Amino acid sequence: MIKRILIYLGCAVILFFVYQLFLKKKKSDTAKQVELITPKKHSQAFNDNINKVVDAYLDLKNAFVEADTTEIKLKTNNFINTLNKIDTAELRKDTSSIFETVIMTINDIRSNAESINNQHDITEMRKDFSSLTDMMFPSFFYAIKYEGQTMYLQNCPMAFDDSIPANWISNSSEIMNPYLGKKHPKYLSGMLNCGEIKDSITAQ
Repeated sequence: MIKRILIYLGCAVILFFVYQLFLKKKKSDTAKQVELITPKKHSQAFNDNINKVVDAYLDLKNAFVEADTTEIKLKTNNFINTLNKIDTAELRKDTSSIFETVIMTINDIRSNAESINNQHDITEMRKDFSSLTDMMFPSFFYAIKYEGQTMYLQNCPMAFDDSIPANWISNSSEIMNPYLGKKHPKYLSGMLNCGEIKDSITAQ
């Protein structure tokens, strides 16, 4: 009987050391992996740059509401300038996948913004603005771990040809449609408030 108890105790000791050496280490390694893929808190300077990009986007959206092509191009240039000032070097403290995703997303956003400036027809400009918006939300906001004010993703179900939907981003829940706007050739300003909120994002 005593011998059997000693055997059980010996097995328990062995199992304890196995847990300490392998299982506990594995759990620790997993925790480190989770920590590595979690974006770090941004500096105030970085967040200020992101807020300027968001403000420049909102100014551009408002120019589309007004249907003013000259103002659209001015606001597009300002948006590109603020985009270029993002200190992406700060993102190197996160994982390489986060850094690479942000760089790729910024390049895609910039490309669509530059395309707006190359257009002369406001409908084509709006199509580029739609593509730019789809790059901003959710890809850009989630990749940088957005820490700013609440933003709303809004949608017009008839942005193009009365049947093709398109999104835009707003800092207000009020609908001010940049695709149908105030000077639409068919609806004039009658569809200015056409649309709905599809999603929102707040500081993560």
